Amino acid sequence: MINFDTQKWVSRGKSVFFLLTNKCKASWNWYRQIYHKAPWYKKTLLVILTLILSFMLYLAMVDINFLWLFGKSPGLSSIHNPQQPAASEIYSEDGKLIGKFFRENRTPVKFEEISPKLINALISTEDERFYHHFGVDLEGVFSAMKDMAGGRGARGASTITQQLVKNMFKARSEYSTGLLGYIPGVKMIVMKSKEWISAVKIEMFYTKQEILTMYFNTVDFGSNAYGIKTACKTYFHTTPKDITYEQAATLIGLLKATTTYNPKLNPKNSLKRRNVVLENLMSHHIISHAEFDSLSHIPMQLNYNIEGNYDGKALYFREAVAQSLESWCKENDVDLYADGLKIYTTIDTRMQKYAEEAVDKEMRIVQRNFNNHWGRENPWQDRNHQEIPHFIEDLAKHTAAYKQLELKYPDQPDSLNYYLNKPHRLKVFDYDKGTRDTTISTMDSIRYMEHFMHCGFVAMEPQTGHVKAWVGDINFGSWKYDKVLSKRQPGSTFKLFVYSTAINKGASPCDERIDQYLAWDVIDKGVPKKWIPRNANGEFTGDTLSLKAAFARSVNSIAVQVAKEVGIHNIALTAHAMGIKTPLEETPALSLGASDVSLLELVNSYSTVINDGMEQDPVLVTRIEDRNGHVLYSNKPQQTQALPYETAFLMTEMLKGGLTEPLGTSQALWAFDLFHYNTEFGGKTGTSSNHSDAWFVGVTPKLVGGAWVGGEHRSIHFRSGELGQGSRTALPVFGYFMEKVLKDKNMAKYRVKFPKPKQPIAKSYQCQTIYHKADSDSIDVSLPDSLHNNTEEVNIIEE
Repeated sequence: MINFDTQKWVSRGKSVFFLLTNKCKASWNWYRQIYHKAPWYKKTLLVILTLILSFMLYLAMVDINFLWLFGKSPGLSSIHNPQQPAASEIYSEDGKLIGKFFRENRTPVKFEEISPKLINALISTEDERFYHHFGVDLEGVFSAMKDMAGGRGARGASTITQQLVKNMFKARSEYSTGLLGYIPGVKMIVMKSKEWISAVKIEMFYTKQEILTMYFNTVDFGSNAYGIKTACKTYFHTTPKDITYEQAATLIGLLKATTTYNPKLNPKNSLKRRNVVLENLMSHHIISHAEFDSLSHIPMQLNYNIEGNYDGKALYFREAVAQSLESWCKENDVDLYADGLKIYTTIDTRMQKYAEEAVDKEMRIVQRNFNNHWGRENPWQDRNHQEIPHFIEDLAKHTAAYKQLELKYPDQPDSLNYYLNKPHRLKVFDYDKGTRDTTISTMDSIRYMEHFMHCGFVAMEPQTGHVKAWVGDINFGSWKYDKVLSKRQPGSTFKLFVYSTAINKGASPCDERIDQYLAWDVIDKGVPKKWIPRNANGEFTGDTLSLKAAFARSVNSIAVQVAKEVGIHNIALTAHAMGIKTPLEETPALSLGASDVSLLELVNSYSTVINDGMEQDPVLVTRIEDRNGHVLYSNKPQQTQALPYETAFLMTEMLKGGLTEPLGTSQALWAFDLFHYNTEFGGKTGTSSNHSDAWFVGVTPKLVGGAWVGGEHRSIHFRSGELGQGSRTALPVFGYFMEKVLKDKNMAKYRVKFPKPKQPIAKSYQCQTIYHKADSDSIDVSLPDSLHNNTEEVNIIEE
């Protein structure tokens, strides 16, 4: 333990203080003696020298924040490695810029990309001696002081370099002014001093060209346009290289005040200011008098468009990319919205366009059928086709409008109800206009929006896992909840995993089962029950069918028989191995798709089959570069053998059977213009209970696509299978999409047939589609009366 002798240290402190005081007194006496003995001109020179040295000492004290009096200043490391927030850009696989992530919309440019028109306009207006000063324009400072002394108001004395300091380092907002900053009038002097010091440092480290480039990349032009590249696009839809003199003068003019001289908000002010800049160009002999006269009479012509985070293409996909990069950004200390990354994705803009068109085309038909189907009835109904009471009122409680009113009118239900039902201006979705303005109450707007059907679609390459098209819903502006990632009951599309498990366990596509009644003993909350699966039409035919035919026709009774033979737990293991990430409820109903999964998981799992049993996670991003072009991330494919090759080959044959087997549920695909491109198809439909969810996953050798169609909530659905089946609503999305893909000559690589076996296949799969109906006397296909009181029917159906 250290003993602190207070008296000893106080004594030493007094000694040091007196020593310094005596030294200062001696220095002052020496200075006075020299000053009094010197002639007048030396006295004057000595005073000037003293003032200069004192000012330099003051600047040095400011720079080092002496005794914490002045606050922190930008350091040499910050000046030598300046970092400004820059938008991260997202690119498609075919090289198109599809959008940005940003808080400040800024995309840096090089000096060579900036037109001399912009540079001349800036220098002649903001800093005419830019090439002749060292960061601080002393002539400008003295002129400003002279103006102030004459009562004429100070002219602008900040150089371009000083403005760069304010913009880049935010010296006036992000750096404190220390203890002296609390003294009125002193704060501005301290901040100005910091700007001078930092400006001189910048001039030491950078050339004039580099300073101009940094300035143009840094400055705020208003309208969420940071930097010259974004400003040119925002106001004139041009580039810094192609800009005209009158456009350049407009942009430089608004720097004086981005609101007052904004050409969109205040066009008259902007026009006057633009002509002032043009006059400056003329006075500096950059343009002639005749050019000035001509340019100054050109009316303001804008091509104005503020770019937002939600501009561009593939909006749902971009949100999924941002979500997928969250952990990577955190682990690597990367700011997705400020670090100016270049993100290269797997999406193909042409295929994305085809997917969006397919969804739009089919969903207009689905919506028309849905509206005609329900007529004046509300579609939110239970299993007994009774309207669910308080359905809309319960939804309203989750809206932002309700929560705001609840805070404003606590314990005042009448006021809450009044304002929720009071009409006001709102934007609602409209198929023809995208969105339209209308006068409607919050409650009525919820009722209106809940009448729409929704869709998700995703397509990916099975061999690479690259996602090529992604449509999260019918309109991003109205519904941002992504239906590619949402979890719903997959219905009979889940049978892929039932039959894959069976083939793994030794079954073959040509093995036969009977379509007959089956009861499964289950325990529900401690109570023994009989779980009775039923086919879509509620009947058992007694037919003897091959597994291939049963899968193609989506016969529930046979799928459940197979599931009981191989075990529900084994089916869940197979599903997880093939690509399902969501936890599954391991009940008998799992065999018919009772446990929720996402469309992306499902399509990825089907891709595992087509990829010879090799599973890999979907790939959205292939490469990420920083703003300097250095690669920060590169996707390294990792595949695992989820299914034996033979199982994958046989399941491909089973999927093909959906089109080739009599009564196959995928046969509606034959109606599309797909079959003269030497391409083979397979697929599986699915429909959940009450027709709430309709699915279709289509497969080709090089491309797998899946669609989901349904209401925003499970209680919104068609009443009958005639209109609500996967083959009627979801399958056409895939069909329309593939029509355009195959027709596109640039995508000829997707025109291909399934390959022949790569190895000998021991199990039979080329069965003849000839079925022997079982003797009706020997098979009971009805439900025994003794089981009526303690049974539970399956809540999953299939067309």
